[in-house]
Amino acid sequence: MNLVHTGIMRILPPFDGLVAFEAAARHRSMTLAANELRLTQSAISHRLKKLEAFVGASLFNRTGTGLCPTAAGISLLEDVGRLLDDMSGLRARSRAASRPATLKIGIGAALSQYWLVRRLPNFAASNPDIGIELHVAESEAQARAADVDVFVSWMPKAGARATSTQRLLFDEQVFPVAAPRLVPRGRQLSNPEALVDLPLIHKGPGGRNDGAEWSWHVWFERLRIRTPVPEAVRFGSLGMALAAAIEGAGVVLARSLLVHDALADRRLCRLLQSKWDMPSSKAHFVRWPPVLTGDKRVKAFANWIMDEAGRTSSAS
Repeated sequence: MNLVHTGIMRILPPFDGLVAFEAAARHRSMTLAANELRLTQSAISHRLKKLEAFVGASLFNRTGTGLCPTAAGISLLEDVGRLLDDMSGLRARSRAASRPATLKIGIGAALSQYWLVRRLPNFAASNPDIGIELHVAESEAQARAADVDVFVSWMPKAGARATSTQRLLFDEQVFPVAAPRLVPRGRQLSNPEALVDLPLIHKGPGGRNDGAEWSWHVWFERLRIRTPVPEAVRFGSLGMALAAAIEGAGVVLARSLLVHDALADRRLCRLLQSKWDMPSSKAHFVRWPPVLTGDKRVKAFANWIMDEAGRTSSAS
């Protein structure tokens, strides 16, 4: 039997270029886009050039504050966002039709290790018919790559709101903590200037702007400490920094949800009164694809994790 295709052949854009473009436009930076996608900056640049050749127009202007989409870039970005969202739901739609027993959850390593894993047995006990498959996902790109059903995202509060597919999980505060044995009598410091006598732990690559709340320089200024901030020890992630702090390596700036259990167990202690706490510029949201909005497994997990976060918040 001969099959005759009468449709016109589609001319498709380079998919890797679309992904690179969306990340670069969102971050206004090729460097940050490369970090998210785990590529080199030159790879991002190469993919953008391929996409620009396909479109036939420049997509970004380079400014002193970063990348700025051109008129063509703005037009393309509107369509690309919808396209990637729709494509990310392909697997979810297929899984929704088959209704597998296992729910795939994407979550940051630190939140998983220091908060979620201790509570998961309670969910399993209450929902014996739902299996959980946990994946470390620090970004949307990693969540898409892992094909998760539910993603606990860490995103700027300014651009996030509750919708039919996402809910605020926890709005955190940032404050310094350390192992009790590192400070006199394991208690809060009576004088904030005593911080200069303690080893400080820095989080993330030097020079990266993760928000004022994570900067020891900002904290020293707020506390009116005029001593220069020592560079000391730096860890690439908050999870590693917290592990070091628990072992007594120094003082770390931490988020309230992550250290709630460690504070309760006296593995860590607060160093300053809560009046010095700084609100986190980001918040945790639990998210799921639109196609899974009516999925009972997703609803059960989302309601459970929101209840757990509420209990943690009220106990903090």
